[in-house]
Amino acid sequence: MKAWPALAVVLIQAALLAGHLFVYFTWMAFAPQLAPAAAADLRIAFFALAFSFITAALLSFRFANPAVRLFYWIASIWLGFLSFFFWASLLIWLAWFALRLTRLTADPSALKPLLAALFYIPALLAGIYALINARMIRTRRYTVRLPNLPESWRGRRAVLLSDLHLGAINGPRFARRIAARVNQLDPAIVFIPGDLFDGAHADLDRLLAPLRQMTPPLGTYFSTGNHEEFTDPTHYLEAIARAGIHVLANSLVVVDGVAIAGVLCGDTSSPLHMKAALDGLHLAAAQPAILLNHAPVRLPLVEEAGFGLQLSGHTHGGQFFPFTWMTRRIYGRFTRGLNRFGALEVFTSVGAGSWGPPMRLGAPPEMVLLTFE
Repeated sequence: MKAWPALAVVLIQAALLAGHLFVYFTWMAFAPQLAPAAAADLRIAFFALAFSFITAALLSFRFANPAVRLFYWIASIWLGFLSFFFWASLLIWLAWFALRLTRLTADPSALKPLLAALFYIPALLAGIYALINARMIRTRRYTVRLPNLPESWRGRRAVLLSDLHLGAINGPRFARRIAARVNQLDPAIVFIPGDLFDGAHADLDRLLAPLRQMTPPLGTYFSTGNHEEFTDPTHYLEAIARAGIHVLANSLVVVDGVAIAGVLCGDTSSPLHMKAALDGLHLAAAQPAILLNHAPVRLPLVEEAGFGLQLSGHTHGGQFFPFTWMTRRIYGRFTRGLNRFGALEVFTSVGAGSWGPPMRLGAPPEMVLLTFE
């Protein structure tokens, strides 16, 4: 493992261990007292769980078998619940210090079990709801306008599918649900702006097989996301092409008078690389053009290049709190939905899948139906 990825793994693992210790000690301080043997078992369980997600993630990058997928699934779900329990633990301590400072009761210690129940039970229920919510894909409908749009495109519908994250958790069954829903919407064209896969080791052809059932008359078009570029993306791009999906890797095609282009996700990290990628597309002046750009970034360059519409994903809308808040701080109004940047329309989908914890709270999964006017 190279130095920087190894350092990132160490830092993430340290944060996870600290989070587990915080929840464990909060539970021990506020929940009803456990027998010594039960307390020891709980301590061992928390210590093991603290290393579960990183271990499962590393295994998933090397192996693709039912045991690894089950381990990753359990570790990911626990990671989501840990997040809810962490914030519940923080609120418990804040409530405890408030009780001590205000002296509302002569014996604050008697209220410790009540505080634990008051915050941990809602955290548990929120996690359960987030699990269920992540499997309930909504269809969002929007109307978009492109300058100089050919008459043949007016009234046409397109499906935007972002961040499916096919892999250890979202497998062929999930892909079949997606394909069936797309066919029900009967779009003329389908756009996939990245993170079709989650980056784990997998049988890519098996994961993509259900998507072959999507048959939009104008085709399906894909550009890479960061998860396709964790390693050399060639094997992903080859599998996607075998599935009948058009790969746009810093390239452009013209579909019935409309230019459709896609940029490599890695090139968007640098303004110079992004400008070079856009210049290399040789977009004709005044041509109606759509860009697949995984993240809603480099908008001034995209507008300057002459694109009328950018389709993005990546943000997941944050998936669940506090990441919903953090994502909004990073991407602002371009975190989700349809927004304008000068002459450029930008649509960012929160995605249909999930990464890490298969949970969503405050950012329901979606596929987007766009109607051109």
